[in-house]
Amino acid sequence: MPTSTTNSENEAKIIGIIQLKGGAGRSTIATNLSAALSQRATVALIDCDLPQGTSASWGILRDENNHLGNLSVTTALDHQALIKKVQALSRTHDFIIIDGPPRIAEMTRAILVMSNLCLLPLGTSAAEVWALSDLFATITEAKQKNIHIDARVIWNRYRKQTRSAREMIDAVHDELDLPQLQSYLGFRVAYSDVLARGLWVGEWHDPIAKKEINALVTELLTVLGINMVTES
Repeated sequence: MPTSTTNSENEAKIIGIIQLKGGAGRSTIATNLSAALSQRATVALIDCDLPQGTSASWGILRDENNHLGNLSVTTALDHQALIKKVQALSRTHDFIIIDGPPRIAEMTRAILVMSNLCLLPLGTSAAEVWALSDLFATITEAKQKNIHIDARVIWNRYRKQTRSAREMIDAVHDELDLPQLQSYLGFRVAYSDVLARGLWVGEWHDPIAKKEINALVTELLTVLGINMVTES
């Protein structure tokens, strides 16, 4: 049963999800994270990747199946619309999750500056690492405007035991001054299955995927300094 969070600032915590490479897993993380958090808190998911709108389409499916609950899903066409929506939703929600666009734009910069925490999805491919390298300069610029900016890599489609995965982690650590989350999303068909059905992995038959998302939620709450209470 959902309950409120312990938030000393009495306003929404904002989690931005940004990556310049399409298909890096932004919407997968945004939808599963939003749904998982909404089991225990009020959550708003803002899709800024238009006209593709993967997260928005997922939200429509979820609404049609009466699964939204404490989750609301909306869109923002530009950074000005995003800022206005974040300001309004912060007064009525515990969390705001922003699914960013796959490009460097004012929208991306706005997400970096507004967010309490930015997640940078990264798969074990050179193309995604190159895209993250391009984003690194934007992150450095944003830090000049907000000294509290916190951007962290989250590995997606991750195969822990492979040599290439370990080498990629070492390369990112050596080349980019960005912390990496301990939580990760594995290479699992469950993530694409639930996205197409307006579900999250906690409503699917893959307990390992559910465990991954729950571990991510736990780590993010710790990073944000939030104690979340669940009633029986």
